Amino acid sequence: MELHRAGKEYLKTILVLEQQNGVVRSLDVAKTLHVTKPSVCKAMKHLREGGYLTMDANKRIRLTGSGREIAEQGIHAHRSLASCLISMGVDPAVAERDARQMEHAISPETLEQMRLFVEARPQKTAPDDQDKPDRRTAGAVKARFSDRP
Repeated sequence: MELHRAGKEYLKTILVLEQQNGVVRSLDVAKTLHVTKPSVCKAMKHLREGGYLTMDANKRIRLTGSGREIAEQGIHAHRSLASCLISMGVDPAVAERDARQMEHAISPETLEQMRLFVEARPQKTAPDDQDKPDRRTAGAVKARFSDRP
């Protein structure tokens, strides 16, 4: 069964809630994603039928091995993309929003190359410089793409 973007977002949300709270219920997912409980129930049915999660008699949601793997991959992709964008000078809030969109469209190969790029960059050591992008790099990226037609 092919898992669509919304299904992956549900799995990631369940994993994050599980890590934060230990127990996940449909209402927790609905509140976090700002959707209705009936929407969550429909999604949970689809994900349960696909073998990505289980629900016990007390309505606690648990990810299966395949559901957890997809959620972890999605979280990893999001973090890698956001980190790369921030290192290029993108505002962190914008980088988070863009990473959420990009993670569903990027190939594993490109994602890996971006991760390697970010890891190869020199780390900033001064605490007040940690959140500031390297403006020389950001300027070079702007210059490189600004002369395109």
